[in-house]
Amino acid sequence: MTAATLPHDRQITRPVQQKLYWADGVSNALVVLIALVLLAFLAAPLLSILQQAVQDKDGHAVWLQNFIEYAQTPALLESLWNSVWVSALVTAITVPLAFGFAYALTRSCMPLKPLFRGITLIPLLAPSLLSAISLIYWFGNQGVLKAAMQAVGIAQIYGAPGIVVAECFAVFPHAMMILVTALSLADARLYEAASAMGTEARRKFFTITLPGAKYGLISAALVTFTLVMTDFGIPKVIGGNFNVLATDVFKLVIGQQDFAKGAVVAILLLLPAVLTFGVDSYVSRRQTAMLTARAVPYRPVPSKNHDRLATLYCLAIATLMLAMLGMAIFASFVTLWPYNLKPSWANYSMGLVDAEVGVGFVNSLKMAAGTAVFGTALVFVGAYLLEKTKGTQALRGLVKLLAMLPMAVPGLVLGLGYIFFFNAPANPLNGLYHTVTLLTLCTIVHFYTTGHLTAVTALKSLDSEFEAVSASLKVPFFKTFWRVTLPICTPALIDIARYFFINAMTTISAVVFLYSPDNKVASIAILNLDEAGEIAAAAAMAVLIGIASTIATLLFMLLGWWVGKRTQAWRVTSR
Repeated sequence: MTAATLPHDRQITRPVQQKLYWADGVSNALVVLIALVLLAFLAAPLLSILQQAVQDKDGHAVWLQNFIEYAQTPALLESLWNSVWVSALVTAITVPLAFGFAYALTRSCMPLKPLFRGITLIPLLAPSLLSAISLIYWFGNQGVLKAAMQAVGIAQIYGAPGIVVAECFAVFPHAMMILVTALSLADARLYEAASAMGTEARRKFFTITLPGAKYGLISAALVTFTLVMTDFGIPKVIGGNFNVLATDVFKLVIGQQDFAKGAVVAILLLLPAVLTFGVDSYVSRRQTAMLTARAVPYRPVPSKNHDRLATLYCLAIATLMLAMLGMAIFASFVTLWPYNLKPSWANYSMGLVDAEVGVGFVNSLKMAAGTAVFGTALVFVGAYLLEKTKGTQALRGLVKLLAMLPMAVPGLVLGLGYIFFFNAPANPLNGLYHTVTLLTLCTIVHFYTTGHLTAVTALKSLDSEFEAVSASLKVPFFKTFWRVTLPICTPALIDIARYFFINAMTTISAVVFLYSPDNKVASIAILNLDEAGEIAAAAAMAVLIGIASTIATLLFMLLGWWVGKRTQAWRVTSR
């Protein structure tokens, strides 16, 4: 019997059964390699924190003794309470403001929507401490509006007031982006039915809009709370004597060399992030689809009064954003605040040359470029292996778990784990300690989850038939990856690379424990300038990071356009 006369099902299955086993071996080996990378640079540092928390200074096991001593230290418990109530207050302020802004963008016909949205995304391009520096110039001891602040009953901006205001500025775009997505998914039929029954606008808002966006509101609140709880830069710059958990970790580890107590505080910082991750996962599973196959996308209807109010609201928020950014830029050019307001390049010269931040800026660019290139490659290859290849299911489950874990690990905690793990003399990876390479690896791991989810989303949109056909033709998976998957997914690759680059330029908490005088990065150099009292130079360097991030964003957009013309022509339909 010839192959042509075989039954149809045997004709199809036989080539698949004769697949290239050596190619499967390569894919499994790559999965093992990615698992080892995540175990070495994520799981092992976190386990080192747990180990330090249950040991004394001599390395002997004391189990819960360090936690008990922490609970008996009033100052440390006060820091815990400060972190909780400040994070809750910032969440209570930011989420409603961001919801109003997102509502105006998605549910009105106001003009200049792209401009307003672009302005509110500015904080993502600069270190979080830029807002703290700006507040000092607005309301500090020699601030422009210090008298007005005191007139409303606030004695000084340093401490809790400054942290709250600065954090609201820093986390606003994170909450806004989540809520814009939530409000964009609405079924117009619900609103049409409500209007047909004579339902007033206020009732439609509380019975349709809010319930439809409740999961987005929960996610925005959880993300905001966690970001504030784990942020280090803003409390360090404007916190004064107001202690929070993030600054306590730094003082215990760097100042007092009390690694056990530092590990205890790190675990406490890890708990809200893990709780947030768990609640968000639970909420995501319960979320129902807002847009079904029969749904009609919501389109706002022009309304003169409604659009005018939306424009005024967005204008007010955008003005506050620009005021924060504008003050930092203005102060960076002032010769001597507040006595000589003549513009000069003295602060930039002082920061780049005298304080040698220029070297740190170069290191930041190296770290950001390495994070973008190698992080994107690691994330996308890992996601491809998990989604499009088979075998070693137990190991693949472990890799999936490790890929999601960084979302629940604050950068400060991860950096502390790197100290404990990579500074150990017996560790064969000890040679990486105090190198730009380790800074890059730490940053990749810190932001791994978002890149992984982006890659998985792009890969899930591709039919698995690509791999099935390749297997039937005995084409190795890596050829399919190179010739089909990679070109189709280039937009996602560029988005991942841009995300890695921008976050590597602006991150502080993930690398604050890992730098040395020889490989200091720009964001850490800003902290050092602020500690030395050179706040104008610190503002100048923060502005430079913002400019570099903006230029990088534009270049990535240009790259996306150029690559899209060459790889995405199949998306254009001819008429």
